[in-house]
Amino acid sequence: MTNLIQNWWLVVLRGVAAILFGLAAFLWPGLTLLVLVVLFGAYALADGLIAVITGLSHAKDSQRWWFFVLEGLVGITAGLIALFRPGMATLVIVAVIAAWAILTGILEIAAAIRLRREITNEWLLAVGGILSVVVGVLLIVQPLAGSLAIVWIIGAYSLVFGITLVSLGVRLRSWQQSDPSQKLYPHSHSI
Repeated sequence: MTNLIQNWWLVVLRGVAAILFGLAAFLWPGLTLLVLVVLFGAYALADGLIAVITGLSHAKDSQRWWFFVLEGLVGITAGLIALFRPGMATLVIVAVIAAWAILTGILEIAAAIRLRREITNEWLLAVGGILSVVVGVLLIVQPLAGSLAIVWIIGAYSLVFGITLVSLGVRLRSWQQSDPSQKLYPHSHSI
């Protein structure tokens, strides 16, 4: 805790960075989405290369080395698509989220029907499933609006997270100023 109090300014700096990212997401959603897709592309490419190297390095001592190579090739392909065709990658990411929302929504509705004799308020699970299906269908029908909504959700999260971190940093600074032992003997502990 002492180290955190002494470095309160780092917590504030993280919070300011999160706030700036959140504001950027709202002010320039298209650019933010492009940056997120490019970052995903770079990650998928690096991860794919590492998986291929891992698979090839274990070709002699493992019968399943080709799983890593195949996984790596899929990652490399996804990364290259995201880097060189970010618009297509964005639509694919939104489509995957839409499919996930629809499938989990259907499973939640089925679970609610199956559990109606065993639990009360199972209708809440069904409503959650219906909402999930609706969100998935809306993402399929309006993928650009869906991608914008995803950016806004990330932006809102970043703003709230940033404000929380700045508040924590300011509180840590006030703790440091109110505890004279932190100034004179930063590594001492109270007994």
